[in-house]
Parts: sequence; C-alpha cells; structure tokens
Amino acid sequence: MSAGNNPFARLAAAALAAGIAYVPLAAQAEGVVNIYSYRQPDLIKPVLDAFTAETGIKTEVLFLDKGLEDRILAEGTNSPADVILTVDIARLTNAKAKGVTQALDDATVNANLPAEYRDPEGHWFGLTKRGRVLYASKERVGDEPIAYADLADPKWKGKICMRSGQHDYNLALFSAAIAHWGAEKTEEWMKGLKANLARKPDGGDRPQAKAVMAGECDIALGNTYYVGLMMTNEKNPEEKEWANAIKVVFPTFENGGTHVNISGAALAKNAPNRDDGVKLIQFLSSHKAQQIYAEQVFEYPVEPGLEPSAVVKGFGTLKADTLPLADIAKNRKAASEMVDRVGLDDGPSS
Repeated sequence: MSAGNNPFARLAAAALAAGIAYVPLAAQAEGVVNIYSYRQPDLIKPVLDAFTAETGIKTEVLFLDKGLEDRILAEGTNSPADVILTVDIARLTNAKAKGVTQALDDATVNANLPAEYRDPEGHWFGLTKRGRVLYASKERVGDEPIAYADLADPKWKGKICMRSGQHDYNLALFSAAIAHWGAEKTEEWMKGLKANLARKPDGGDRPQAKAVMAGECDIALGNTYYVGLMMTNEKNPEEKEWANAIKVVFPTFENGGTHVNISGAALAKNAPNRDDGVKLIQFLSSHKAQQIYAEQVFEYPVEPGLEPSAVVKGFGTLKADTLPLADIAKNRKAASEMVDRVGLDDGPSS
C-alpha cells in the first residue's frame, strides 16, 4: 500500500517532517486507552494498573519529555492519542491553546474535582496538587513563618537557592504573584529575590536541598513531592541525607494560602477510543485513584477532605491558595518576560 493510502505511513511522514520520532500505537484497539504522557511512567503505573484491574480496559503509554503537543498536531485527525497526562498548569493550558484537546463536560468528573482545579471549558482536569514551598535548613532557620513576600527581605541576602526562573514551576509561582499583587509590585519583589540569591539559579529542585545541606544557602524553592521522593530514595541514598537536612516551610500570600500546581489530564481532540478515555479520566478523579496517587507519588489529593500520605502529612499543614489555576496561567507570558527583564537567571551580582 502506498503512503498516500496508508494512514500510518502518512502519520510517519508527517511526524518525520516535523522532526518527531514516530512510534505507532494501536489506533482503534477495542478496550484500550492510548496515553501520551509528560509524566514519568513509573509515577503513573500504579494508578493505571488499578484502572485496568477495575475496568478490564488496557492502557498504552507513550512517554515524551518534550514535543507532545507538536506530535499530536503532526499526527492530525489520525492521531491515536486518547488521553494526555502532564504536569503543570502551563502545559495543560498550552495543550488547549494548541488545539490538541477537546471539551469534556462529565458529571462524575465535575463532581469529583473542585472547580479551581478544572478548566472552565472542560479542556483539562487537575488530578493531584503539590505546594511550591521552601526547603529550609533545620540548623540555620528558625520556626518563624515565612511569606512569599519575605523572599525579597534583605535579611535573606545571599541565603536563597532556586532553579531557573524560567522553569514551569517557578513561572507558575510568579504568575500567581502577579495575580495577587499586580505586575509592578511583583517586579519589585523579584528584584529583591534576585538580590538575595546565594548563586546563579541552576539545577532541579532536589539539588537545591543538597545545596542547603552543604551550607551554600539557608532556604530554597522546591515542590513538596520531591521531599517524599528524596526521603524514600533507595537507589540514591545520598538524597535521603539531603532530605534529612531540610524542613518544609509553607510560605503564603496575604490570603494565607500556599501556591499549588497540579498534575492533570485532558481528552485528546481526535481520541479514537473516546468512551474508554472518558472512563480513564473518571477513574483518575475517583477516590480510589486519588488515594493511590497520594501514597505512591507523595502528592496532595485534589479530592476535598482526602488525607495525604503519612510522609506528606509529616511536612506540616498545606493550606492551598484557592486562586483558580486558569487565572494564574493567564500571567505566564508576563512572568516569563519579567524574569528576563529583571535578569533573575543571571544571578545576584549582575
């Protein structure tokens, strides 16, 4: 069969033209959901196994570390993608903006998930949340509360570490700050944060805990779930030492809430197995799946009233900011431009 008559050949050609590796999935296999995921496979395997055990519907996962939306666009109407799984509000809103999702108005999902963790038009759904918190030295930082605004206080000069200001996790925090404070105040605050950095922003969240342990800084920005992953890391036990050197501090905005981000799901625009894809999203929003997420990945359940794991409860109490994530996402471009304008990633001395 020629490429012109073979839909999978056309997919491969389109993907190749876009510079994307093409690995065909079963486009219309009965009882299968094809998942395109930015989430690491080992983080989602427990909940997908539970879905299959309950429904008999199998899952096929294609993991990508970049280019997920572009791949689906290249595949076009013949894309085998049914469900998109990803982290960060920006990636969820980006998938919607690029036109690779479809609206889902499902009574079960809407009842399970609070409105602030859902797209108002039904294009994405938050499944778990994580706080953007401080990793503080147990030895050098007291028990006093620290607000996000305090990160610009000169008393922290030379004592703060962070990863790049352009990383999705930090852009989401800065976007929330703009939503709370306005752009002008946020930019002045960011200048103070830059002045207080101990070094040029670098690395991921976990290495910030290592830097605190080493005395390079006293506090660092990081996500809550990384602390649980470090505390239980048998493959790299040195990370347990990093985690043991820090305590989690929940900074707040003036409303008393800590900024949270989410992992989430979206129904792909051309999902060939739409009904089973909806069943998966329903399951991921369910009590059973929320419990698995909480225990296995050290994230906070989105389900109201559901307790996090014992490890996560040990961090302290998270009072999540209730600002709708869709409102935060609107400020992403302004936040990114602000990071460049302030020169945050150039470090403290520039």
